[in-house]
Amino acid sequence: MKYLKTGILLAIMCCLLSAVCYADPAADAPETDPTPRIGIISAMSNEISLLLENAEISYVKTIGGEDFHAGTLQGQDVVILKAGIGKVLAASGMSAMLNNFNITKVLFTGVAGGVGDETQVLDIVVATDLVQHDYGQMTNDGFVWTKGYIDDGRYACSEDLVDRAYEAASEVVGADHVFKGTIATGDQFIASESYVKRLQEEFNALACEMEGAAVALVCRQYEVPFVVIRSMSDKADGIARDTYLNFSDEAADRSGSILMKMLDSFAEESGDAAPELQEAA
Repeated sequence: MKYLKTGILLAIMCCLLSAVCYADPAADAPETDPTPRIGIISAMSNEISLLLENAEISYVKTIGGEDFHAGTLQGQDVVILKAGIGKVLAASGMSAMLNNFNITKVLFTGVAGGVGDETQVLDIVVATDLVQHDYGQMTNDGFVWTKGYIDDGRYACSEDLVDRAYEAASEVVGADHVFKGTIATGDQFIASESYVKRLQEEFNALACEMEGAAVALVCRQYEVPFVVIRSMSDKADGIARDTYLNFSDEAADRSGSILMKMLDSFAEESGDAAPELQEAA
């Protein structure tokens, strides 16, 4: 009988341990979360991996098949999302975040193709504004870009967040490797010198990518300040695919490091800095 009781106890303990180990991470997600949070959004897993490694995640909420990681990073309350590649998924993920969390500002981090002549691989471009370069009409004479429904077709980032991102980037990689300007968004991976020339001449763009303007438009509709930070993984030229494969992970980590430096500045300003930061101050 003694051994039977011991066996039953062990069986119960194993069942409980199994339940803990295999619990759905979304099970602890609250129905509503009033905590003011900084929204962090990217397109790909390697663009948020550094952030998740350094974050303390309180819970994960799955919405529309995507995981929203809520917790703290560099002393700040955040929610981190890998939305997926392209404008549709970026807009969908951004809308879901804004409708399900109390978002005070949005920071986009990730990689991009360098369009400006002066921008090199692993350099940083902080968007002052974004434009959808593939929005327009296809006519008998070819594609004609149109501005859409807002202003001149450019979505301006928060000046304060742009300045903070530029300062953080300058600290992380050096001011010589940081640029501010227009980022062009479209649903194509650009690997064409002639198209790069068009982006330069028509939009004065410094970088091209596939999500930023979609996030910007949604944030504008919800009146939430935002900024887009991009690290150059390639030059959007004929060898862009090979360059991207070689440098995308390193570029993604650079952009993530800059975002964390930004969060440090928020923490210092609010007095919530980590002990080592407070001592340094």
